[in-house]
Amino acid sequence: MVTINNYEEFEAYLGKEMGVSEWHRIEQPQINLFANATLDHQWIHTDAERAATESPFQKTIAHGYLTLSLIPFLWKQIVSIQNLKMEINYGIEKLRFAQAVTVDSEVRLKVKLTSIANLRGVTKANIGIELEVKDQKKPAFSGEVVFLYHFI
Repeated sequence: MVTINNYEEFEAYLGKEMGVSEWHRIEQPQINLFANATLDHQWIHTDAERAATESPFQKTIAHGYLTLSLIPFLWKQIVSIQNLKMEINYGIEKLRFAQAVTVDSEVRLKVKLTSIANLRGVTKANIGIELEVKDQKKPAFSGEVVFLYHFI
């Protein structure tokens, strides 16, 4: 795990891969909870019997936004940002979903610091992201997330 204590330590990673998270298995209970939280109960996510016969994937798939919502959890397995007053999710750029994530698949996040700026004491970090799917050539998604860090 990478530990970042201040802007200068963060900036040292510019253009470099920062690491890869552990694998996380996406199981049906997690998909169902996400469906309940977002009110998106489309059968391709929640109806295993129907998905087995009607879906091209032959099983349920995770919501794209469920996979996206794993970023903070997986990011914190890669990087520990210390000495913070506050951290803000600021944006998502260039996001592309490349393939569906079927139930019981394992995913992990690979990250690279693509840009960093000091905005009057607030660190703006653009992190290149790719959610890999175990045993698949294409990632589930790729893009950039933008975080604002207010160091002490």
